[in-house]
Amino acid sequence: MPCNARTSRLALAASAASLALLATACGGGSGADASGPGDGKPVTLTFWSSALGAKETADAFNKTQTGIKVRFSLVPAGPEGVTKLSNAVKGGNAPDVATMDYSALPEYASEGNLVNLTPTSGELVEKEFPEAVQSLVNLGGSTWAVPFDVTPIQLFYRKDLFAKFGVEVPTTWAEYRTAAEKIQRADPDVAITNFGGGDPALLSGLAWQAGARWYGTNGDAWKVNIDDPASRKVAAYWDGLLADGLASKTPLWGEGEAKERSTGKVATVIGAAWSAGTFPVSYPDSKGKWGIAPLPTWDGKPSTGMYGGTSYIVPKGSEHTEAAAEFIKWVTTDPAAMTARLSSLKAPSSALPANEGMRAAAAKEFDTSYFAGQDVYAVAGEAADTIVPGWTWGPVQQQVVSAQMAAGSDHTKMLSSGQAKGETAVTDRGLKLDK
Repeated sequence: MPCNARTSRLALAASAASLALLATACGGGSGADASGPGDGKPVTLTFWSSALGAKETADAFNKTQTGIKVRFSLVPAGPEGVTKLSNAVKGGNAPDVATMDYSALPEYASEGNLVNLTPTSGELVEKEFPEAVQSLVNLGGSTWAVPFDVTPIQLFYRKDLFAKFGVEVPTTWAEYRTAAEKIQRADPDVAITNFGGGDPALLSGLAWQAGARWYGTNGDAWKVNIDDPASRKVAAYWDGLLADGLASKTPLWGEGEAKERSTGKVATVIGAAWSAGTFPVSYPDSKGKWGIAPLPTWDGKPSTGMYGGTSYIVPKGSEHTEAAAEFIKWVTTDPAAMTARLSSLKAPSSALPANEGMRAAAAKEFDTSYFAGQDVYAVAGEAADTIVPGWTWGPVQQQVVSAQMAAGSDHTKMLSSGQAKGETAVTDRGLKLDK
């Protein structure tokens, strides 16, 4: 993402002190003794990913040179994929390169499953990626992954409905609720958005925007701050919209939401940069009706959090970390990699590369006619510049997510359940908990 203008503002994005605990907990090798190309024979890398276009990206890389060849394998997404990778590391047959969600990195690294990429990729991350994303991959003073995309949360809104009901695009959450009330008075069948089912990833991103810090450390002990005042403010806000019928209780994702969003039963969608690519496929009859705006904020000052996001890692056990670093550098910073990925997709993609140099290639592949010519990449890039600095994930986030999912649409309960699970999970792992 564009970072020059915000480098000084985001220099404090990651607190080295609060993450130092990871450096001592991580057991992966440094990669300094790893082999790479140079013996006259091509190095063959194994690459696991669930991402669309990953195979085509690997194929494109293989055409660029002869010293490294990448062999791709499709793996499941989400927790199932992480489990498969963990088992492979334990069994001594892990791939050389894989993709992983930012939220899973600290947990995976602290279990000793990753190679420390500081020697091979630390300088790349420092020079080629914005500070707000660096804080997600630089843990305990070391680099454990290379960013792929950045995922600022944005507001997608129905321009025709806003015009029909005389509603201005809200810039604050107070204005957003006022808009919801005005729409409901005019047409009780139209909700401001659908927000049912519970989505821990979106809740965390909205809490992030509000200034929450779910994880940190105090000395050698972990702090779990999921049920904090900033997060409770966010949860109470959305629980209130749901309780008052201003937001639909239809789950955020699935057939129900597609019907509501396609038929004009909801006026907005809270999504991320990658969400724009889903609109032409999911709501084809609404072409030209949707617009994209910055996420409303609590104080009127531009800010947002992130919703998802992917990085590239080298699992513990790889014997080719130098070659792996070459492939990772190409796939995360070379525009040709983005062109290969996007040209292979049957549906449009609006994933926003974390590396600014990749964005022109990405924007060139996206048909902006669905959004009436609005430049979705420019809008997303501006949103990325407002990501609140300082957020880091903790070593038990995957267990927290499982507990939160069980709370359903009760966002306040999602926080308390996540807090309780986070505390017990930290101690169950033999880590110190600061209460």
